[in-house]
Amino acid sequence: MKQGLVLDKVVLLGRTLEEYRRCFALDVEKLRGKAILDVAAGVSSFCAEANRLGVNVTAFDSIYDLSGDEIRRRCEPDLDQVTQAIGNLKTYRWDFYQSPELLRRFRERAYRTFLDDYRSGQGTRYVSGRLPKLPFRDGQFDLTLVSYLLFVYEDQFDYEFHKRSLLEIMRVTRGEARLYPVVTFEARQSQYLDRLKADPDMRHLGFEQVQTDFEFLLNSNYYLRMTMTVRRDEGTAV
Repeated sequence: MKQGLVLDKVVLLGRTLEEYRRCFALDVEKLRGKAILDVAAGVSSFCAEANRLGVNVTAFDSIYDLSGDEIRRRCEPDLDQVTQAIGNLKTYRWDFYQSPELLRRFRERAYRTFLDDYRSGQGTRYVSGRLPKLPFRDGQFDLTLVSYLLFVYEDQFDYEFHKRSLLEIMRVTRGEARLYPVVTFEARQSQYLDRLKADPDMRHLGFEQVQTDFEFLLNSNYYLRMTMTVRRDEGTAV
């Protein structure tokens, strides 16, 4: 029997810049002058908050072909569902959020900030599409972030989806990609990670698990850092 959060779909829960900073161990000042891509950004406010600070962030998600009102109608029931279920689960640590009520406040602040910015940025800062394809040119971004889609939803996305998505993410990334978390909702490392590392089609990529001081979902106090170690077209080390 499963111990963690059970979901039958990808839920629309937003996260703030502060949460991104902790999850991905980001130094926001060092992001200035770089092009950042937030994949599966959903209703997170990272793009809105970062751009206000002069950091160039593009958000990508399948929901960005919807209006703000349509997105609001979808994300509010998801927030209700998760905050009602999560407080009784043993797969979470509450050091940072302290309580489901405070967690909900973070999530509400994120999606409201997102919606305020989305109305003016749809089609520019907010680009619609669906993995495993990205509508961006090769090496367009210095840093790509992916939170709460790959690995954590391994029950809903198979190995081939993960593989194709990661190859596409690294195609558009000239620097590094950071993915968080790398555990499932059962708080165990995704079964796909070791398989991806051993896959011959991924041999040009470097995988590094980087520890952080942030842990909400148990065993999620690290992110996966991916880099291009060999140029596929040249077969030479980078």
